Amino acid sequence: MKPLLGCFFTAIALCAQQPHLDFLNHNRPVLDAHNCYPYEGRYADRIDRVLTTSFPVAIEQDIAWAVDRTTGKGRPVVTHSAKTTGAEPSLRDHFFERVRPIIEKALAENDRAHWPLIIVHFDFKSLDPKLLRAVWDVLGEYQSWITTAPQTRDPHQLAPLDPKPLLVLTEDADAQEKVFFRNLPPGTGLRVFGSAHTARIRARSERQRIHLAATLPPERLLVERPTNYRRWWNNSWFEVEEGGQNKAGDWTPADARRLRALVDHAHQLGYWIRFYTLDGFTPEENRGWDNSYNFGSRQAVEARWRAAIEASVDLIAADQYEDLAAFMRDHRGR
Repeated sequence: MKPLLGCFFTAIALCAQQPHLDFLNHNRPVLDAHNCYPYEGRYADRIDRVLTTSFPVAIEQDIAWAVDRTTGKGRPVVTHSAKTTGAEPSLRDHFFERVRPIIEKALAENDRAHWPLIIVHFDFKSLDPKLLRAVWDVLGEYQSWITTAPQTRDPHQLAPLDPKPLLVLTEDADAQEKVFFRNLPPGTGLRVFGSAHTARIRARSERQRIHLAATLPPERLLVERPTNYRRWWNNSWFEVEEGGQNKAGDWTPADARRLRALVDHAHQLGYWIRFYTLDGFTPEENRGWDNSYNFGSRQAVEARWRAAIEASVDLIAADQYEDLAAFMRDHRGR
C-alpha cells in the first residue's frame, strides 16, 4: 500500500502546481511568431503581420546591447546578432510602443478571461548583466501591462499569477535567473518567467547525442519541477524527430506518440511547453527564413502543425505566421 499512497500524494502535489497552466489560452495552442523583428533593416513588417492574425499570439524578440548612433547611449535592441551597429530598433520602440494601442485597449475593456493577449519571448544574444538589468528596467516602465507573480521565499512555491494583457517569457540561462528572480526580495513582482533546464545528455559523440535527444524518455529530459520563475519548457524539434526538420521523413504514429509524451510530461509537472520552429516552404517562398527549420513542403509541415495542435503544445513556433494562424483557425472549426 505504501507505494500506492506515495503515487497518490505525488499526483496531488503535481496537480497543486498546475492551475497556472490554464492561464495561457486555457491551455490551448498559441501561434508563436519566431524571430519577429527586422534583419539588418529587412523584413521590418514582421511584427505588423503577426499582429493582424489573431489573439492570443506569442512574439519572439531577440535582444542585444547596442550604443545608439545619435545619443551615444547604450540600450537593449532587437537583433539577430550579438554584434550590433547602433542602427537596430530599440526593444522599447519596436515592441512595447508598437503594441501600446492593443494593450491599453485591453486594459480599458478589462476582459481578463482572454488575457494574456500577447506573450513576448525574449531570446538574449548576450548575457551581459548590464543588458539584463536594462531589460528589467524597461519592463518596469510597462509593469502595469505585465502579468506578474510575487517573489516567494521558497522557489518551488508557485505564487498565483496577477493577470495582465502581456506575459513575458525568457529562456533558461542562470545569469537571467539571477537578475530576474534570485536577486529580488520576497514580495517583489516577477516581471518575466524563465524556461526549464533540459537535462544534460551524456553522449560519446554528437551523433549519439542527437539520437538520445529523440529517444530518451521525457522523464530523463525534464527532471526538475517548476519554480516560481521557471514555468515553461523550450524544445527544438530534435527532441521529437531524430535530426530535426531537415532529417524528418514521413510523419508517423510513433512520431505522434513521442510528441504527445513530451507534452504530457511537461503538463503533468506543471510546465507550458514550446517547440521551435515548424516551417515548410520552397526556395521561392522564403522570406528571410532559416532553412534549418524547413520540413521542405507545406504538406510536411501541416502534418506537424496538426499533430502539435492535437497534442496541446502550448506555443507552436513558426516563421509562416499567417499560414499557421489560418491553419489553427481551420482546425478549431472542425
